Amino acid sequence: MTLWPRLLILCAGLFGAAGVALAAVSAHLTGGASLATGANFLLFHAAALVGLGTLAAGLTRGRVPLLVGASAICLGTLLFSGDLAARALMDIKLLGGSAPFGGTVMIAGWLMTAFAGLRAKS
Repeated sequence: MTLWPRLLILCAGLFGAAGVALAAVSAHLTGGASLATGANFLLFHAAALVGLGTLAAGLTRGRVPLLVGASAICLGTLLFSGDLAARALMDIKLLGGSAPFGGTVMIAGWLMTAFAGLRAKS
């Protein structure tokens, strides 16, 4: 497996751990619904990144668009969940519109993933 899919799987592991931690903080301490939403996005996209990284490792055609899409999903999730967590836990906004921008990047990543599905060949 090359470096790019391995990095996506690394991010997935970190997202999964952060998602569990944020869900626990949301349930037991503070943060409420926005922190729980950030935790859910981290957990859902952690599973997706493992699958996409693993799938990309076995493709010959459509691999690069799939990795670009997965990377956009990774970046968007980081921005979206990071902004929600920062707002809930520290009462600050990350770079103004990080959550909406992150959501838009996630959507673009999923659309790129759909495009990659049309081109994929193992």
